[in-house]
Amino acid sequence: MSLRSELSDIFHERTNYDFVGPKKKWFTFSAVLILIGLATLGIRGLDLGIEFKGGTSWEVKVNDKRPTVDSAGDAVEVAGLVDPGVQLLGRPPDSVRVESKRATIEVQEKVRAALAAYANAQPVDVSINDVGPSWGGEVSGKAVRALMIFFLVIAAYLSLRFEPKMAIAALAAVVHDIFITVGAYAISGFPVTPATVISFLTILGFSLYDTVVVFDKVDENVAGIGATGRETYSGVVNRSMNEVLMRSLNTSITAVLPVLSLLLVGAYLFEATTLKDFALALLIGLITGVYSSLFIATPLLAVLKEREPRYTAIRQKLAGRAATVAAPAYATATAGGAGDSSAGGATDNGGTGGRILDTPDGGGDTGEPGRPARVAPRPVPSRRPGGAAPRPRQKRRKR
Repeated sequence: MSLRSELSDIFHERTNYDFVGPKKKWFTFSAVLILIGLATLGIRGLDLGIEFKGGTSWEVKVNDKRPTVDSAGDAVEVAGLVDPGVQLLGRPPDSVRVESKRATIEVQEKVRAALAAYANAQPVDVSINDVGPSWGGEVSGKAVRALMIFFLVIAAYLSLRFEPKMAIAALAAVVHDIFITVGAYAISGFPVTPATVISFLTILGFSLYDTVVVFDKVDENVAGIGATGRETYSGVVNRSMNEVLMRSLNTSITAVLPVLSLLLVGAYLFEATTLKDFALALLIGLITGVYSSLFIATPLLAVLKEREPRYTAIRQKLAGRAATVAAPAYATATAGGAGDSSAGGATDNGGTGGRILDTPDGGGDTGEPGRPARVAPRPVPSRRPGGAAPRPRQKRRKR
């Protein structure tokens, strides 16, 4: 099938993809990504901003020259900073940001004077941001509490709107998105700021929205299973996902495009660092949320529901019906060679047309001794013996 035909089928909702069948592949792929992220998190950890770990930062615009990391670092180390972090801002770089552990007022003023001299600017042009560790801990605690409340509210809503197993599958997809996003930040080394936390909570809402769209269609289609019994729960899930596939893709594309523009234009063109942190987390979360709603939440729901006695009985019934339909062809193929291997029986291959004869012990194809076998009727010959044509029937004349 060509790419054009494939895209046309997706656009007109004529797809028939199997999302539930390869569920082990989806689960394994996600498990590998999560394990890599957790291993990196344990080794390197997250690059927390000074808002979470506390510290002091200085920022100044450099005049009459192009700043470098080494020259700016040397300038502040002379003022008393140990192992400072230096970032260049702007395209091309025209500003410098220096971060370190929380410094005293005396050290802050020394570094301010050193940066002002380095940048050919006035000391008042150097901005200082001093954050204590208690404030960072308070922000982290509020973020965790907001996340827990979010989980409880969503679980209650999905349990009332649909059922508890749908709530379990949806929350499992959300946890999947959390681990993937945290792992991406640990691997890439992107700094975690309050803007990252805000966008993080935003992407969880989007992931649940896409999952609820699919679950709503599943809930609508599953109502006919009990009445007809002609489809398993996994079959209904696959059909529902193919029906809403285009809707899910449209929602994801329209959500990703503004985020891309926010990331490229706002962060890289205007050098808005806050926008960069916010848009980057949103982009990672949106992509992860689309994947989890299609390949994690719904296949997991099918696994949970197929264990219920009602849907287990339907699956067994359909499997038995399929075996019954395939049985006549198998029986015909078996009967063709039965005459050669039947114990105690014989066949007449000498012009009897495959007619079964009685056995010496009185048994036959019934398998019961003492009872004669059922003899097939002799076929009516279409030609006379010797190959002659049959004699035409003559009408009797009336006298």
